[in-house]
Amino acid sequence: MVPLIQLSSHLHTPMYFFLSHLSFVDFCYCSVIVPKMLVNIFTKDKAISFPACMVQFYLFCTCVVTEVFLLAVMSYDRFVAICNPLLYMVIMSQKLCAELVSACYLLASVLACSDVSVNEVLLFIVATFNESMTIVIILTSYLFNLITILKMRSAEGRHKAFSTSASHLIAIVVFHGTILSIYCRPPSGNVGDADKVTTVFYTVVIPMLNPLIYSLRNKDVKEAFRKSLSSKTHSKRRCACQDLGRKVDIGGGMDR
Repeated sequence: MVPLIQLSSHLHTPMYFFLSHLSFVDFCYCSVIVPKMLVNIFTKDKAISFPACMVQFYLFCTCVVTEVFLLAVMSYDRFVAICNPLLYMVIMSQKLCAELVSACYLLASVLACSDVSVNEVLLFIVATFNESMTIVIILTSYLFNLITILKMRSAEGRHKAFSTSASHLIAIVVFHGTILSIYCRPPSGNVGDADKVTTVFYTVVIPMLNPLIYSLRNKDVKEAFRKSLSSKTHSKRRCACQDLGRKVDIGGGMDR
């Protein structure tokens, strides 16, 4: 998704700019967790050094909190696109988009530095605050979106507006649902099998699903992917023809 958005000029819009960063964050926090998880599955020694544990925990928290804020920013982007379509490119300028993404990374890194590893209660408070704040932004944005969509007279316009928001809503429900079920509840003191399964789901499955959700339901992304494949095929054929031409020239020269 990241190189596809970078290489396709018609995907250089605020929505796909945020989506490229969401894909990047998904890749990062999956990469932080999965290698050690695979090692633990196939080896008896499941120990991890304290520095490695702290680095992994810091990077994981940074990536997850960044994704929480990015989903909220993407909700605001959809709000502007649906409720103020004529001013969309003016409001969501390149400068504002860069500032919003930078704020997501900065806030996540600061929150990840907080000493949540010492106390489960502090983890519960920080996670609940982040979730509450971002969910309020998301719900408010989509409430205005729904009101605007219902006021549209064109059925085609309503369908297009719903379809552009559907992928984002699916990603929000899946991601925030798992986060709420694990972190936004009073600490119980033990970790059950259900918590382990849910943790694996949002650290491994969701990062894999997000690009699929946004690509399979998006005509622009599918079209860009087809163009990318066709250009690569054309390039390979051209190179093959050039190589064949060189061989023919060489063979002719030897005959002469």
